[in-house]
Amino acid sequence: MNTPLLKDVKLVVTDMDGTLLNPSHEVSKLFMDQFWALKEKGVTVVAASGRQHNSIVEKLAPIEKELTVIAENGAMTTFHGKETVFTPYPKIHLDKTLALLKRQENMHPVLCTNGSAFIAKGQDKFEPILREFYSAFNVIDHLEDCTQEVLKIAIYHFESSEKYIYPVVQDLANVVKIKISGPNWVDLSHPNANKGFALNALQKHLGVSPEQTMVFGDYFNDLEMMEQAHFSYAMANAHPEIIKKAQYKTLSNSEFGVETVLKELLKQL
Repeated sequence: MNTPLLKDVKLVVTDMDGTLLNPSHEVSKLFMDQFWALKEKGVTVVAASGRQHNSIVEKLAPIEKELTVIAENGAMTTFHGKETVFTPYPKIHLDKTLALLKRQENMHPVLCTNGSAFIAKGQDKFEPILREFYSAFNVIDHLEDCTQEVLKIAIYHFESSEKYIYPVVQDLANVVKIKISGPNWVDLSHPNANKGFALNALQKHLGVSPEQTMVFGDYFNDLEMMEQAHFSYAMANAHPEIIKKAQYKTLSNSEFGVETVLKELLKQL
């Protein structure tokens, strides 16, 4: 079997926080220029994040109409700003999940829906953090009052998601997907709502193989999509387990790790 080559890459998928975004949560002008250069070469570029769709496209506003977005960790995929595919949170498990979270202290659940997010009132300390990741959100009396279809439940802890949230929600693992998506975040979603499942569907849609796919990531919610690509890159700042799983390693998000690899890719195309 022939060894996959950079010149054969047709699809580039990048995580946002800790990967494409620098520590100030900004996208570089260099990446924007590279996006258009890759498009001219026939390469599709995808943003894949646990963020809500609105928050992703705000960061990438100049290329929004040409961008394919995997949002909410795969629960929502939008092709070129138009066609959208949803994989909502299982309704039959929503009440049980909310009841479990209501009994916990120091956890901040967010109900993620199409176009907005919902949090319960009385979380003034949490709201400034939420605004960075959810540009559109509503404060309601109780999460049970939300009438919109839930795509994902994101949970924040000020100290550690791995230490304080993950052990509490593990009992749900047989009915929903649990992902530690950052140092302070855990995401709960439909079993099929992950970045890898969404990427696989996109690969089939485009007729692109894993050998023609390049992926960048830094945390556990990037694992499944890394398995869908031969050219899987972990950031230097990635969780140690992600660095072990990835085929390759690049510079950190503060050192333009994604852009460095894309620069080399463009030379080969």
